Amino acid sequence: MIAPGGARVLVSEDNDALRRGVVLALTEAGHRVDAVARGDAALTQLRDAAPYDVVLTDLRLPGADGMAILRAARERDARTAIVVMTAFGTVEAAVEAMREGAFDFVQKPLELDALELRVARAVEHARLVGEVRDLRAERAARNAPERIVGCSPALRAAVDLATRAAPSRATVLITGETGTGKELVAGLIHGLSPRAQRAFVKVNCAALPETLLESELFGHERGAFTGADRVRVGRFEQADGGTLFLDEVGDMSPATQAKVLRVLQEREFQRLGGVQTLRSDVRIVTATNQDLETAIAEGRFREDLYFRLNVIGVRLPPLRERPEDVAPLAEHLIGEFGRELGRPRLGFTRAALEKLAGHAWPGNVRELRNAVERAMLMAEGDWIGPDDLVLAPAAPRGGAGGELGPEGFSLADMEREVVLAALRRSGFVQKAAAELLGVSRRKLNYMIGRMGITHPSWRRHRTAGDGTGGEPAGASLDSASDLP
Repeated sequence: MIAPGGARVLVSEDNDALRRGVVLALTEAGHRVDAVARGDAALTQLRDAAPYDVVLTDLRLPGADGMAILRAARERDARTAIVVMTAFGTVEAAVEAMREGAFDFVQKPLELDALELRVARAVEHARLVGEVRDLRAERAARNAPERIVGCSPALRAAVDLATRAAPSRATVLITGETGTGKELVAGLIHGLSPRAQRAFVKVNCAALPETLLESELFGHERGAFTGADRVRVGRFEQADGGTLFLDEVGDMSPATQAKVLRVLQEREFQRLGGVQTLRSDVRIVTATNQDLETAIAEGRFREDLYFRLNVIGVRLPPLRERPEDVAPLAEHLIGEFGRELGRPRLGFTRAALEKLAGHAWPGNVRELRNAVERAMLMAEGDWIGPDDLVLAPAAPRGGAGGELGPEGFSLADMEREVVLAALRRSGFVQKAAAELLGVSRRKLNYMIGRMGITHPSWRRHRTAGDGTGGEPAGASLDSASDLP
């Protein structure tokens, strides 16, 4: 991180004489120094300039205080070392700054020789932090392909395509059912890219309503909306120089889609409530479990955005299409959980592996992971047998293989059974059930309300007022008559 010719240092100090003295001393020590007299000017420098190695700031400044500068510097690049300057009698504030992530503090009046030593230590700290991050990124890139377990031709073809796409700047669209490992492949692409040493920022587009999602992506200015009491740096800014992973991109609203398209085309955006145009050098990787071509035909997704996102398309096959991967995956998971649960000697019987191979796995690798972990907790000996494996029913009622039986069936009843099955398997945790069904949590919440499904745990959440959103919209919690 430390460039030849000394470190990049930002000095924020409102005393003109002291600021000039500090700049002169640090410049003579070989550093490249930018200096500002106001806190808001320091925030602008941190936002618009390349990341600094060291930020040296007073705690009391006009425009914005030193704590705001500290937080902004940490958000911009966690490798930046912050040294705070404090006057006599404000040591407690300096200690608080240390708790917030400052590397060191110095008291005024300053001794310039001592200050140079503190800055030199901060530079060395920033260098070491950068080296550790680089080594971790290199190791992750080297080991990433091995983390995706499976030998089936369909899976290996997807991994090979992702590996070839990684060194480029091209956007990648990863498609596949819920639980197939889309986030893992996105991490593989980042880890094998030239951006591996920079941030890998993840956003789940289905987890937030439209206004909050835009704030999450683009940030907001103070006063942009009710509750916006300070400036927020968005994910596009945080991912500058790195990779931004947009999961469940098919759930974005048309307005948010238009703004994301502008970033892809112009590489610039504005914060909510802001007028300043910001730029970000970010590589976009997206994922969805939806059929975006169908969404385009239905008017729910922009065709121009689809083509910008799908420069390289990687499709992850569901587990039912690669049954030869079930046993290796199960063995990998039992090794992983064995270390966590303190049962490294546990193994599968032949009958257990046959049961795993014969299951359809509608929840894909995520379902297999849950099944293996549950079996390891239930098994009493050194072997997991078929009776230790609790697997979901193969299909809802109706004709065999999905065919229509002679008595027919109700689509509404069938849909309700599928929703109930997902809720039961997830322990009536709506977020997990939505992932099993491959829908957003908002859509599942609507379906639950429309079907009149209730559960006692949702009553407890509502009564406790814990803000978890346990009560689905439209659902009656006054009666247990609808409980499965």
